[in-house]
Amino acid sequence: MLYRLGATAALVVVAAFPVMVSAQPRCSQETLNVRGTPITIGYCISAPPRAGAGEEIGIPVQASYGAPGGSFGRAEELRFISGEGSSRVVENLKLAPLGLAGQILHLTLVYTGGVVRIEGALLTPGAITIK
Repeated sequence: MLYRLGATAALVVVAAFPVMVSAQPRCSQETLNVRGTPITIGYCISAPPRAGAGEEIGIPVQASYGAPGGSFGRAEELRFISGEGSSRVVENLKLAPLGLAGQILHLTLVYTGGVVRIEGALLTPGAITIK
């Protein structure tokens, strides 16, 4: 009887596995070194893309930003060009909430393969290439 119960429980777990995998958000996370401070930035797609004006699509994301000096997150909708293999946008991130007052990180974000990733990063003032 125990053998049958174990096999049944295993079948339930295996049957549920594809549902659990498909429910996982599509996320990216990267740590950038900004003037000696590690800043971890993550983007998780939080809902299906939405049709926008013209050729745009809106990608709802939950963004997270963290550093030793603080952290914060925000929900936002990033607008990309639809129908492209890869599409890019620029996001300006004020670093004061992370303990780097007066600094702005200009991030080039790429949407490809269903994931938003950081493609490039420029710190101002000074136009310092971070990535």
